[in-house]
Amino acid sequence: MDNLQAQLTQLMRDLQLEDAPAGGSVVVYHKGELIAQANAGYAVPDTPWDKDTLSLNFSTGKGVLVTLIHILVCNGLLDYDQPLAHYWPEFAANGKQDITLRQVLTHQAGLFNIQSVTDTAEDMVHWHQMLSRVEAMSPRVPANQQATSAYSALVSGWVLGGLIEKVTNQTLNEVIDEYLAKPLGIEGSLYFGVPQQKLTDVATLTKNFEHFETFIGVKEDSQSDLSAPKKRSAKPKLRSDNEQTLQIYQNLMAYPCWQAAMKQQAGSEQQDQASNKAILNTLDIANLYFDMSSIQMQDFKYALVPAGRSGFNYYTADALMAKIPAANNVASADALAKMYAMLANKGRWQGKQLISEQVFQQLSQINVKGPDAIMPAADPHSMQWRLGYHRVFSRCYSSEELSSAFGHMGYNGSVAWCDFERELAVAFVHNYDVVMSTDIRQFAITETILQWLDQQQ
Repeated sequence: MDNLQAQLTQLMRDLQLEDAPAGGSVVVYHKGELIAQANAGYAVPDTPWDKDTLSLNFSTGKGVLVTLIHILVCNGLLDYDQPLAHYWPEFAANGKQDITLRQVLTHQAGLFNIQSVTDTAEDMVHWHQMLSRVEAMSPRVPANQQATSAYSALVSGWVLGGLIEKVTNQTLNEVIDEYLAKPLGIEGSLYFGVPQQKLTDVATLTKNFEHFETFIGVKEDSQSDLSAPKKRSAKPKLRSDNEQTLQIYQNLMAYPCWQAAMKQQAGSEQQDQASNKAILNTLDIANLYFDMSSIQMQDFKYALVPAGRSGFNYYTADALMAKIPAANNVASADALAKMYAMLANKGRWQGKQLISEQVFQQLSQINVKGPDAIMPAADPHSMQWRLGYHRVFSRCYSSEELSSAFGHMGYNGSVAWCDFERELAVAFVHNYDVVMSTDIRQFAITETILQWLDQQQ
């Protein structure tokens, strides 16, 4: 296992690009052992990144939420094919009485329209209010009639998080600690709703560095000022690549794969143009993984844009301390990688069987092979939903070559995944001000690790 850590350390430094002092951490486990961890940049003022740094990971945390669901299935508290209303009677309202847990996990329940349950994005921090609105919502058929799933980017968090609290009679963080964090030895590194005393430990965007304590609402008495005006965050913008960035891309291990994929993806009359394109930029590479041409904007907005969203800032104290399970997971790279290392070992960790073989077989099988109405996956045009996890995105390996790999990515381009045939687990978290559809970091890291492992065989 020589030199992976050195390769990843150089890669993380190179991929800071123009975004320093922001950075991140990548952690890799193989056969249950930590084999590499690499860091770059600063998480908060005067604090460099390391594998235990807490990070806001957006939808990457859905992998945590659904792993917890599978553990509860193993403990007899839930059943994939039981209607949710069996556990949560109020959920049956307005045509949801027959919706099963399996349908929610595979994003086939029609519960994707966040605009039907929020008048303003600020409602999202109010847990019980959001549960009541989810109880009252109706399923929706996506406008894209070719789609076989519709990614529930936000609503699924309240559905699954609410279900977990109903069947355990505990808070979500209490359930995480009992069933997941303590067995894995990662207590204090995995949250849906950060404790107040941990707020200043969570990595933030560098634009918040200068007045960090004021921004996060921390006073001398360590009390968070939740009545302070909410700071808005501008949507990240795609900037033009400079020559140094383009040169870094050309030196990445995945670059020849990207060039070959670009040629393959081009239509017949574009073959010569694609072949002659000497240098691929950020958008070229990102478009190899995401293809918006198959997405109807109406579906996309219903799933991802709450009414009155207007720059809702997930990095403020009230947002970090709230329970927004589909979007505001806070965890370290090492915690996520350990969880996926357990999954890479088919549910077993250090002598403890957290997930049974029977349940693991179900959760790891592809349930949905067709296109998703919300997520613009390219090559193939499918998320290949398992029970709550999607395929690992690659252009250096086919879906068939990665049929035993699954995980979840986040809006900001963070990602965590495992491959149970390769016995591999990876987590990448960061504080770059970017979005997954216009940033290549997670893909460069994934491709590098897969190619490196193949070279060791």
